Amino acid sequence: MTSNKKTQAIENTGFIYLFELLYIYAMLCDKNMYAKIQQKSKERGKSMLQLERQQKILDYLKENRKATTNELSELLGVSTTTIRTDLNQMDKEKLLTKTHGGAIYKDKTHDMTDLTSRAYLFHDRALENKEAKEEIANEAIKLVSDHMCIFLDASSTAYTLGMKLSGFTELTVITNGINLALELKDIPGVTVILTGGIVTSASASIEGLLGADLLKKIHTDIAFVSARGFSVEDGLTDFSIYEADLKHMCIKASAKTVALVDHTKFDTTSISSYASLDDINMVITDSGISPETADIYEKAGTDIVISGI
Repeated sequence: MTSNKKTQAIENTGFIYLFELLYIYAMLCDKNMYAKIQQKSKERGKSMLQLERQQKILDYLKENRKATTNELSELLGVSTTTIRTDLNQMDKEKLLTKTHGGAIYKDKTHDMTDLTSRAYLFHDRALENKEAKEEIANEAIKLVSDHMCIFLDASSTAYTLGMKLSGFTELTVITNGINLALELKDIPGVTVILTGGIVTSASASIEGLLGADLLKKIHTDIAFVSARGFSVEDGLTDFSIYEADLKHMCIKASAKTVALVDHTKFDTTSISSYASLDDINMVITDSGISPETADIYEKAGTDIVISGI
């Protein structure tokens, strides 16, 4: 072999060797990159299937504005436990607003604070379990009569009850619900008294005890209150400490306390407890409650009234 051919062979071998080194390096880089991607995925706690599932949840919420855990479970063919895990994670990432029993769509142009996420918009609350609230209100209205003074809190369930108050004579309604007060002000025979306090726009309520002196001077026949949670151990609970204090005062000033609690609130708790089982004279719930759950609360000394039964 001539020297030129030897030189060419060495150069070719060198190029091949260099190419192999570059290829191995590229493969190593690619593996490192792949490992980083895997690590990032693990850090975020999301697999590709989970990402696809959560995207479907967002798409469904965007179209329907809200969804229950059971709806999403049936839609995606996974357990309710899996859906709850997804919703908790997505809520932390501010992709949606988790609610009791489901989630609501979170418009990116209206980014709510953490507090507002808990006191989510009154309109959205009103859409949740609408049929159950109608059932409860239809049962509760049977307790109201002429010349009564009643308290209705700012809950959407109490609002549903308030919409049935036409036709009464000399009925006085004390409330911290702004939407309810606006609706009742034009109903003949109904006098509306708003409690004093701080206006909360998201929940359309008045919170705080600035009207405490007023509440001390007024006696009500029935306090109709709802809650974010209801349990044997903690009684009625709410996410707002201020509203819980207000409800507690109204209960103390009332001859009778009636809790308006749909079946999804049983065996759950929120931040602040404002009434024990001993403080409650009656709990009105909807037909969705299981006989077993109702029996547990009856045995604990609670008078459970199931609408339609």
